[in-house]
Amino acid sequence: MNEICSCGTQLVPDALFCHKCGKAQRDIAAVEPEPVTPPAQFVPPETPHPARVAPPSFRNPVALKIALMLAFGATVLMFLPLLNWLAAGFFAAFFYRRKTGSFLAVGDGVRLGWMTGVLTFPMAAVEQTMVMMSGRLGNVEEQMKSLPGQDPQMVHQMAQFFQTGPGLVLMLSILFVFVTLLTIAGAAIGAKLVGRE
Repeated sequence: MNEICSCGTQLVPDALFCHKCGKAQRDIAAVEPEPVTPPAQFVPPETPHPARVAPPSFRNPVALKIALMLAFGATVLMFLPLLNWLAAGFFAAFFYRRKTGSFLAVGDGVRLGWMTGVLTFPMAAVEQTMVMMSGRLGNVEEQMKSLPGQDPQMVHQMAQFFQTGPGLVLMLSILFVFVTLLTIAGAAIGAKLVGRE
């Protein structure tokens, strides 16, 4: 090891370079750099999506079973007119979401409500036809005549009309519209409230 550089400067012990001229004082083996591997790309783990259940239709056995069950329930609750059909639609969406665990969009709720309404209508139609053809309509007629501002003759004519064939068809058509629209509305509300993921 040299103690003096070729330029005449006194070197520091174990110096690699001259501090005055910068000349190398010994051979330095070049160290090869280690190959740098690129960092691994982060790949997020795949989250399993719940299996999409077939949309509610008459071909979907789960939807059909729930719609039929709630159609019977709405018929049992006939003493709560209008509210029973709205509740049937709402609970159809609630039970469908609970049974399948799948996302229930508002459009799916509308289809489920339609199914429930279509299955509820025949039961409601039988019940209403029996009321119209039985003597209970006379009691309703008497109650309507006692209301203030009602023309008794007009009430009697309406009651007579609803006991005829065309009147019965009109009454059943109105009933179909009310049943299906209310179950659709109830199921759409149910899908909006309970159908989220």
